[in-house]
Amino acid sequence: MDVPFWVWATVIAFIVVMLAIDLFAHRRAHVIGVREAAIWSAIWVAFGIAFGALVWSVYGAEPGQQYFAGYLIEKSLAVDNVFVWAIIFSYFGVPREYQHRVLFLGVLGALVLRGGFIAAGAALIENFSWVLYVFAAFLLWTGYRMIRSRDEHLDPAGSRTLRLFRRFVPMTDAYYGQRLLVRVGGTLVATPLLAVLVLVEVTDVVFAVDSIPAIFAVTDDVFLVFTANAFAILGLRAMYFLLADLIHRFVYLKIGLALVLIWVGVKMLLKIDLFYIPTSISLAVVATIIGTSVVASLRATRGQSRRELPSPAAAPFRVATEEELAASAPAWKAR
Repeated sequence: MDVPFWVWATVIAFIVVMLAIDLFAHRRAHVIGVREAAIWSAIWVAFGIAFGALVWSVYGAEPGQQYFAGYLIEKSLAVDNVFVWAIIFSYFGVPREYQHRVLFLGVLGALVLRGGFIAAGAALIENFSWVLYVFAAFLLWTGYRMIRSRDEHLDPAGSRTLRLFRRFVPMTDAYYGQRLLVRVGGTLVATPLLAVLVLVEVTDVVFAVDSIPAIFAVTDDVFLVFTANAFAILGLRAMYFLLADLIHRFVYLKIGLALVLIWVGVKMLLKIDLFYIPTSISLAVVATIIGTSVVASLRATRGQSRRELPSPAAAPFRVATEEELAASAPAWKAR
């Protein structure tokens, strides 16, 4: 697909403007409720669908279907991010009013990191066609492993990333508002919020290793891969606040995501040497798998209401007192 530079520039500029609007709308720390999260989720999904419709109308049905297949795969896999974020925030006892700022910075970092992953993946495929076998095998193995470990969850307390962070970065045991770094007694230290941000970024790298090969299975067009990723990621913050209290109800979703990875892995293998499965069929299969897993989950947990993940009995971090806040000096503070 021949995409001129000005189209790339326009799309990236639009993403930057929307991120700025989102940051401005949430410039003051506050608890984001379900209604606000639902409105923002609808806005981000509408933008993603509208962009796909634009691609379809300008470049034709095949690119349009490839975009929507990639968008659906990325959006579905992103739900797993939401569940992991909920566990991280629960363990750290992050006050709800500070969570949006962490996720904003996390998503910003994710866009940059995934852009690099996409560029690297495209270069590998172009120069080493055999890497497609590696991608396909990795997707099949990841899907199988996800089914086997469907009942396992991240344990932040045993995280190697957290241990390394605390070993090399001095950190206070208190939250100082939305600050990531503060000076306490003349010493520059990290707040727990910076540790949370590091964990969020590291987990996104892990998820990107799964999702980037998955989207290359439905399209090898870099523009479609990037935009499908970007529009799926942009709505992650709103999706978190909408779904975080419902994660206990999606009991079969992980199996559905695993089957999606296995499906796209098989599709990639067949595409290499045998035959190409039409994108319309791939889109229908992915939508059916995800839709079935969601419906089955909601039916199996019918009657259960929203509930937050329980925080540790002895929370490892606390909120700084008024005296500590007054005595500290912000090394950096987003406004």
